[in-house]
Amino acid sequence: MHVVIAPDSFKGTATAASVAAAIGTGWSSERPDDEVVLVPMADGGEGTLDAFETAFPDAVRIPITVTGPAGTPVDTSWLQLPDGRAVVELAATSGLPLLSEPLPDTATSRGFGEAIAAALDAGAAGLVLGIGGSASTDGGRPVLEALGFGTPSGLRPLPPHGVTVLTDVTSPLLGPTGAAAVFGPQKGITPDRVAAFDAALAAWAARFPHVDPTTPGAGAAGGVGFGLLAWGASLARGADGVAEVLGLPALLRGADVVITGEGRYDGQSAVGKVPSVVRALTTANAPGARSMLVAGAIDAPLDGLDAAASLTVLATQTTGEPADALAEPLRFAAIAGQRLARMS
Repeated sequence: MHVVIAPDSFKGTATAASVAAAIGTGWSSERPDDEVVLVPMADGGEGTLDAFETAFPDAVRIPITVTGPAGTPVDTSWLQLPDGRAVVELAATSGLPLLSEPLPDTATSRGFGEAIAAALDAGAAGLVLGIGGSASTDGGRPVLEALGFGTPSGLRPLPPHGVTVLTDVTSPLLGPTGAAAVFGPQKGITPDRVAAFDAALAAWAARFPHVDPTTPGAGAAGGVGFGLLAWGASLARGADGVAEVLGLPALLRGADVVITGEGRYDGQSAVGKVPSVVRALTTANAPGARSMLVAGAIDAPLDGLDAAASLTVLATQTTGEPADALAEPLRFAAIAGQRLARMS
């Protein structure tokens, strides 16, 4: 059989590439003659760079040091694709996991802008920007400043092949469903201060009257989505955009089994997350294929799925300790791959 394995990362425990490889190892241990294709996915957040690096073996990581979210140096990298485009991941430059504690008043997205500038300086013909997982609520102003906003020369022009921004967030910049109200609390903004942050974002947005702050995704990454719109970038739904760049539709054609996954499969998984996007593309490109899921935990109905494996359940069955799924996710991902292969 032809098997395509296309999971998201298991946030905080394992990258999409390592999860895909573990599931593939488990599957092949049970069915060694099957053709297994690994297509680690992402939604614009943590693991986006890894997904593209796995998909394009000739891609090159370019190490750089940028200003981290706390204002201190962070060693990171951007990815040079064979076609001349560059992939830059906000989570790796200005992400919340890079902080030991939230810094609502001082966390900055500047390092993301510095990484973008470095890619442009190196001659990037186009940009693919993943903006999930940010630590700040600054409207993307530091990003634009790193790209020349406020300087005599002004903002740098877009590269020839444009800028595609990947985000799984559809929030507007302002209001009760905006950047400060919805995502501020996880970044340390207390409820009594949401209005002040929202007002600051509104004042920033007023400087760009040609950009609509209600645009879906403008509120992504603490408003970095809005800042990039002001630069002239285009927003794309994260998992859909990643799938397109990776060429997933073509890779699915002829598949007999398609396995996707994520850390927690819940009610939000059907709203533009990796599993829903992979399943939709499977229906369109491999209508006869069996759809399967591997997840750390499964908290939603498995509508339309032919089989599924929960790492928490497997850990409980294997060791009696459900917490082992978090401690050893790749071990149980391999077991999941083996179990799913036995069902085929």
